[in-house]
Amino acid sequence: MKPAYRVALVAFPGIRAFDVSVITEVWGTDRTPRGAPAFDLRRTATDSAPVPMHGGLALHPDRTLDWLSRADLILVPGLDDHLTPAPAPVLDALRRAHARGTTLAALCGGAFTLAEAGLLDNRRAITHWGLIDLLRTRHPRVTVVPDALFIEDDNIWTAAGTAAGIDLCLHLVRRSHGAEAAATIARSMVTAPFRTGTQAQFIEHPTPHTDRDADTLAAVREHALRHLHEPLTVAGLAAHAGMSPRSFARHFTAATGTTPLRWLLDQRIAAAQKLLERTDLPMPEVARRSGFGSEVTMRQHFASRLATSPRAYRAAFGTGSAAASAAGASRPIAR
Repeated sequence: MKPAYRVALVAFPGIRAFDVSVITEVWGTDRTPRGAPAFDLRRTATDSAPVPMHGGLALHPDRTLDWLSRADLILVPGLDDHLTPAPAPVLDALRRAHARGTTLAALCGGAFTLAEAGLLDNRRAITHWGLIDLLRTRHPRVTVVPDALFIEDDNIWTAAGTAAGIDLCLHLVRRSHGAEAAATIARSMVTAPFRTGTQAQFIEHPTPHTDRDADTLAAVREHALRHLHEPLTVAGLAAHAGMSPRSFARHFTAATGTTPLRWLLDQRIAAAQKLLERTDLPMPEVARRSGFGSEVTMRQHFASRLATSPRAYRAAFGTGSAAASAAGASRPIAR
C-alpha cells in the first residue's frame, strides 16, 4: 500500500482560523472510501500547548516542529494581524525545510511569515490584493506579483486571500496526486475543481446589465466544454454569445479573470489529464478528444503548463494497463 502523503500545518499564535479550516478540510478529511488518496495531516508547533486563534478558538498541536523533517508538504496559514512575528523556531524550521527541498505553501498573509524567514527574497510571491502594498513595503526584496490567485517560485507557493487558499490546496493535490483526486475532494467540498493560478484575484461586482452578459458567458462556457474536441475559436465563441470578438473577449476576461484562449487551454489540459488518468486510450485519441488536434500539440502544452509530458503524467497518475506499461518506461512527474 502506498504510504500516506505527509502534510504539516505550521501553527503559532495569530494564525487565521479560516486558513486552518481550509487546510484541515482539504488534507485532514478521510475521503479514501470515495477514491481520494490518503493524507497524513499533522498540526505542528513549537510545543504541545494550545495555539490561540481569533474568536476564542484554539488549535491543539499533535506534533512539534521536528516533524517537519518528515513532511512532503508544509503549509503556513495566514495571520489575523499580518505583521504578527512568527517565533524564531518556526522561522528556523521553515528555512531548514526549504533547504531540504520540501515544498512550502503559504495561504493569504502567510506570505508575510515566509518573507520574514527570508525565503521570499528575490522570489515572486502573491498575497491578498489588499495587502500587496504592505508586503512590498515591509519586504522590499520580494518580487510581489500584483494579480494572480497563486504562484510558485523555487518550490515555494503563495496564494491570494480567502478562497484562493482553497484553489492553491486543490492545485497542490492535483500536482501531487492528479486531477481526479483534486476533483474528488472539490466535489466533496462543493467547490470549483479547477481555477488556474493565473486568473485575476479581484473581479468587480457585476451590474444588472452585466448580470445578463454573465448568464450568456456561462452558457458559452458550457457549450465549449461540450465541444472541446472541436476546433473552437474566440470568433466562434463570440458568435455563439451574439457579441463581437473584441466585446466578447473583454466581457469574458471581466467575468472570469482570464482570457478566452487561456481558459479554453486550461479546460483542454484538464480534460486530457482525466483521460490519461481514467483510460488507456492512445495518445492521439486523448489529444483529439481534448481538442488539441495532435499529440505533438498536446505534448507542447503539457510541457509548458505542467512541466511534464502526457506519457509521464499517465505513468504517475493513470490507473489502467497503459499507465502500468508507461510506468516501466517513463519517469514519474517531479514532485
